[in-house]
Amino acid sequence: MNVSTALVLAAVAPAGGGLQDQLITFAPLIFMFGALYFFIMRPQQRRQKEQMERIKAVKRGDQVVMSNGMIGKVVRVEENEVGVEIAQNVTVKVVKGMLHEIRTRGEPAPANDSKS
Repeated sequence: MNVSTALVLAAVAPAGGGLQDQLITFAPLIFMFGALYFFIMRPQQRRQKEQMERIKAVKRGDQVVMSNGMIGKVVRVEENEVGVEIAQNVTVKVVKGMLHEIRTRGEPAPANDSKS
């Protein structure tokens, strides 16, 4: 038996302690891992999944914010890259993963009615 196995066995089965003592000892640790998962890891996974879905749904004409803070308009969509117009007649190729926020184009404003 090596030293690490002996240390693990000593931690799991303290001398003179029963199963109930072991459960009481590990209950706070189990509770902390459960809280960590439900309050930190799970919401982060959900946000990441939603972000990936938004990136997959990017289309021509959408306004996007890139990870470096530049704002542009999507003019071309490829499998892994998008063409973003950052100024008039200036288009850059951007990897889809570097899109930070997708601001989809809004509905067209209604024309002014001349009903008076």
